Amino acid sequence: MKIKTQKKADAGVPLSPGEMESFLEDMRARGRVEDTLDWYRRGLRKLYLFLPEEKRIRRGTLAGWRGALLAEGYASSTVNLFLSGANSYLEYLGFREFQLTGQLKKERKLQPELTRNEYLHLLRTAKALERERTYLLVKIFASTGLSVQEIGCVSVESVRQGRILLPDGRAVHLAPCFCVELLEYAAREGIRSGPIFLDRGGKPMSRTNVTGSIKQLCLAAGIPEEKGNPRCLRKLYLATKANVEANISVLVEQAMDRILEREQQDVGWESPGPEDERRRRA
Repeated sequence: MKIKTQKKADAGVPLSPGEMESFLEDMRARGRVEDTLDWYRRGLRKLYLFLPEEKRIRRGTLAGWRGALLAEGYASSTVNLFLSGANSYLEYLGFREFQLTGQLKKERKLQPELTRNEYLHLLRTAKALERERTYLLVKIFASTGLSVQEIGCVSVESVRQGRILLPDGRAVHLAPCFCVELLEYAAREGIRSGPIFLDRGGKPMSRTNVTGSIKQLCLAAGIPEEKGNPRCLRKLYLATKANVEANISVLVEQAMDRILEREQQDVGWESPGPEDERRRRA
């Protein structure tokens, strides 16, 4: 464990990729299983994205991060695992006073669900009001399941490749027709490289700006305000994906049945007829 000084405590706790790996190696040496280390790594990478530019953890940081994770649609159990990793990281560095204690209960207030028709109505409203950036924001969350912290990964370069590479190593596919929309928007806005979703000052949009834009669109579309957030759009993505996967599973079963039926006609073990049975007994 590293030893802190009061001066360092006042400045906050730095979080960097190098510090993360040193911490994980220490945990591995202490006997932590790989599954636990994977959760720690995922959580710390998300915390890194959440932190301001200086990348330092201070008093209250983890409480704010927990709220952001819940707003993005993460389950309480997942949030607890992420916080466990962050708390262990702080203990490793000797800053227990920055930890966030207490587990979230598994059951929380039900989040309103956005229907597919409401989602399409949002897109139509955004088009009618000529709010192209908000239109694309709604579409990116509902078609990829990205979190707010990951919106900065949507860059001109990644869209050209047709996939978004996230800090945790995942690659998120983008539909070709959506790539065209994103690149045409970037060209009109003079964005030739880097993040596509920028604020008026030319900086990547903050969580507050993103959520505020979607909420305003909901109000204009006559859709309940509580549905105007990336979390509801992410839930719609997950529900749509689950439905598609269920349909694919049925199609796979039907295809396998047809293959077996064709093969049965060729090499199936047919039941013996009366003549075959008499011949066998003779």
